[in-house]
Amino acid sequence: MTVRSFPSWLKARVSTLDRYVFHQLLIALLATTGGLAALIWLMQSLRFVSLVVDRGLSLRVFIELTSLLIPSFVAVVLPITTFVVSLFVYQRLAGDRELTVMRAAGLSPIALARPGLTCALMATFIGFLLNLWVVPVSYHHFRQFEFQIRNKMAAFMLQEGVFTKVSDVMTVYIRERSHDGTLHGIVVEDDRQPNSRATILANRGTMMIVNDTPRVILYDGSRQVIDHKTGRLDMLVFQQDSMDLSSTHQEDSRFRDAAEMSLHELLNPDPKEVAPRDTGKFKVEGWRRLTSPLTCFSFAMVGLFAVLRGVFSRHGNIKRPLAAVLSVVGLLAFNLLLQNLASRNMALIPLIPLVALLPGLACAAILFLPELRLRSSTRTI
Repeated sequence: MTVRSFPSWLKARVSTLDRYVFHQLLIALLATTGGLAALIWLMQSLRFVSLVVDRGLSLRVFIELTSLLIPSFVAVVLPITTFVVSLFVYQRLAGDRELTVMRAAGLSPIALARPGLTCALMATFIGFLLNLWVVPVSYHHFRQFEFQIRNKMAAFMLQEGVFTKVSDVMTVYIRERSHDGTLHGIVVEDDRQPNSRATILANRGTMMIVNDTPRVILYDGSRQVIDHKTGRLDMLVFQQDSMDLSSTHQEDSRFRDAAEMSLHELLNPDPKEVAPRDTGKFKVEGWRRLTSPLTCFSFAMVGLFAVLRGVFSRHGNIKRPLAAVLSVVGLLAFNLLLQNLASRNMALIPLIPLVALLPGLACAAILFLPELRLRSSTRTI
């Protein structure tokens, strides 16, 4: 099958009503998920404004850094938006009497729910793809990028006439930066050794990377240190000197967060990386990745059940949509509570997939079993 023949195959295999409802569901899902993820990104990115101001980063670097968090936002909101879209689209179809016409045309509850189920299964697949691969990889790159900015890249973001705080124990001032990258009028306040704080002055200097560490080569300068025992100022004059602009407290290998670990590492924590008291938290995070996409199916089934199960009301019915919203809110709260308890008592971990999948299966059974039994009895006769 070629790309050009796919639309023809789709029209032959999928009915017009299914394509009509699925198109509305898909457009609404993309718009809602994208808008909500963008809103969360905007709110969360405010936490990194201080990083831009203090380190002197450009807007491009800021956007590159924070955009790596977008997949995790999409993975979080996808189950909620799947429920909202399923409930809203089918409720609108019911309000416009389109569901009534479809039922009058002979469509069964399974046929009516087929586009919603397809959309829910597609969202479930995307959720698995995000949780098991995209989110850990993107968050790992985010942490690496943030680590480089805080410990290495900030040294290259020195602004003219500004005291730049390269690290917690070092501040650098440059009077001017020439077109070839040469720094002029350099002042460095080096507090990496608390008992021997130094002030370094240099006429000029150049930046370079040595062993993946930012260093500056200083020319025609002096290093001034006050001896705290005698109170005397010791000054060393040099023609050329090199200086490491990274903090001595910086670790060569940073601690990895649970969000950037693979599923195997979460379900089988390494005792060298994870403390025994945190083992439950890592295992719960692994099970959350496995079960969170399943809530896309469950929440969508709650929305479909609320609309398709009840009888038609000419004046509309707000009770069933409201009950569906409250049910999903309750399931979300219970899920968070269960994950918190399971991190302390790992015997509760098997309940996490049960709570994620059981509501959807229960709604599907109540909605579809009567029709399936009728079909089986008809075939038997």
